[in-house]
Amino acid sequence: MKFKSLVSLAALCGALALGSAAQAQIQVKLGVLNDRSGLYADLSGEGSVVAARMAVEDFKAAEKGIQVEIISADHQNKPDIGATIARRWYDQDGVDVILDVPTSSVALAVAQVSRDKNKVFINSGAGTSDLTGSACSPNTIHWTYDTWALANGTGKAMVQRGGNTWFFITADYAFGHALERDTSAVVTKNGGKVLGSVRHPLSATDFSSFLLSAQSSGAKVIGLANAGGDTINAIKAAADFGITQGGQSLAGLLIFINDIHALGIQTAQGLVLTEAFYWDQNDGTRAFSKRFAERHGGAMPSMVQGGVYAGVLHYLKAVESLKDKDPTKVIAKMKEMPTDDPLFGKGKIRADGRKIHDMYLFEVKKPAESKGEWDLYKLLATIPAEEAFRPLNEGGCPLVKG
Repeated sequence: MKFKSLVSLAALCGALALGSAAQAQIQVKLGVLNDRSGLYADLSGEGSVVAARMAVEDFKAAEKGIQVEIISADHQNKPDIGATIARRWYDQDGVDVILDVPTSSVALAVAQVSRDKNKVFINSGAGTSDLTGSACSPNTIHWTYDTWALANGTGKAMVQRGGNTWFFITADYAFGHALERDTSAVVTKNGGKVLGSVRHPLSATDFSSFLLSAQSSGAKVIGLANAGGDTINAIKAAADFGITQGGQSLAGLLIFINDIHALGIQTAQGLVLTEAFYWDQNDGTRAFSKRFAERHGGAMPSMVQGGVYAGVLHYLKAVESLKDKDPTKVIAKMKEMPTDDPLFGKGKIRADGRKIHDMYLFEVKKPAESKGEWDLYKLLATIPAEEAFRPLNEGGCPLVKG
């Protein structure tokens, strides 16, 4: 009897061990790749790592049998460095997913590496609409925003307000070119005219000559097809030049809440801009943003950081549903499942990898209207999800059939 009891006990222990192994944790490694030291560090950088960690915690991944490790690196806004890190992460470090990646030229390079290695790339930081157009990939999901959505929001609104002649000051790389191209198309489609453009290098410090060209063009709207520190420097210089006092309007085609905060509401008041997420939209966004700010030096999250959070949540939902992290299966499941999170609400991921959700047209408040340090926007319009992004059949993505 004793022997049988021991055998039964051994069998029970073995069954428990097998059950534990069957429930054994799926090991997932996330790599947040972004600008951690340059002009996009505030809107991306360490804040995106904080957002990724919050998503893992809020999902309760460990309780659901998913062990998640998060690593990060600085791509320095250079495509070769970004691609090298991506290859090393995939080949040597066991990274399953790369997240964020601002700077469109870097994002396009990482998208290609992710496709070559059959890994998951969830982009939140880059703007070029080519990521879901001519350069679309079965491995890329583009969250948050893109140049088409920005052009459709801010560009269209400015023309409808009477800004029917435009001159562009454009960052001379993939993102700036795409933003100028997409906004020009919206301006002309709505009856406006583009009078010219100038291009500046990334991380420019002196905008004098570019603003003089814009000023002398006589255009009603000067479109800033740049981002981060470049946009901040251009707006500051425009204030010194008295651009708006002279009757011209500035259109910040990609402006983040961090930029407005850095500029100060006195300088930025009246700017019209398009965002995918704002911290003070509803109870869900306020609750998340308060927790984020407590972890990130009091700063409210940018829409890029919000996109990292939402992208990680949706990825983990797909892994949990499949009980598998196979990239092809996970991406298919992410596209099959509707998206739903506290920051972007309900949405979906299309066949071309474009994440669809509402976008919002905001105006920066006047100082007298603001009730606090981060109370910066007033809502002008909600752009419904189906109108906010380029129609599926117009992007030229080879993954789209029919």
